[in-house]
Amino acid sequence: MPEQPKVIIFDVNETLLDLETMRESVGAALNGRQDLLPLWFSTMLHHSLVSTVSGEYQDFGKIGVAALMMVAHNNSIEISEDQAKDAIVPPLLSLPAHADVKAGLSQLESAGYKLVTLTNSSNYGVTTQLENAGLTDFFVARMSIEDIQVYKPDLRAYRWALEKLGVKPEEALMVAAHGWDVAGAKAAGMQTAFVARPGKALYPLAQAPDYVVKDLNELVQALSQR
Repeated sequence: MPEQPKVIIFDVNETLLDLETMRESVGAALNGRQDLLPLWFSTMLHHSLVSTVSGEYQDFGKIGVAALMMVAHNNSIEISEDQAKDAIVPPLLSLPAHADVKAGLSQLESAGYKLVTLTNSSNYGVTTQLENAGLTDFFVARMSIEDIQVYKPDLRAYRWALEKLGVKPEEALMVAAHGWDVAGAKAAGMQTAFVARPGKALYPLAQAPDYVVKDLNELVQALSQR
């Protein structure tokens, strides 16, 4: 078993917040194609990495708008930049928390864990998201890769967060609903927990995470059995 973590670091989008509520706005912008929501999000993540490796940083929200326009174009749907922005930005800032999140975070906080977030969203974005979801008070720090302009899962993003927190990699637990995120954190030497939200899968070629749970309540149980 890994050692007791000194800090638990949470991804935000899809891990804590429910992206499914965006199906309506994205679908409306894409002529009713609500099924394209996962493709839009994966396209956004893909091009955030393009931004990182090319050294040409762009705001995550802007990448999201560009990604929606790309998905529309590839599906022969006409959409303007303003239409894409209206479909993405307001809904993304007001995502609700998954049903298990508040209870899970409350239990982890009560157990004495130091909780923080590490997200690809901007500083303004994550601050607004957590406030709108009623999660702000659970976290002692909110970290955005905007400060270093290097998107996860680049190892530099995790190392920067660890340095800011003053902990060794093995003393931190990264919690995410994305296989690529836990793969990056594990490669950086961190403990990892994969939250298997519906439609999410681990990357088979990456190192296995320390924990695989269906939600935060199950993560609480796993940590309490250490």
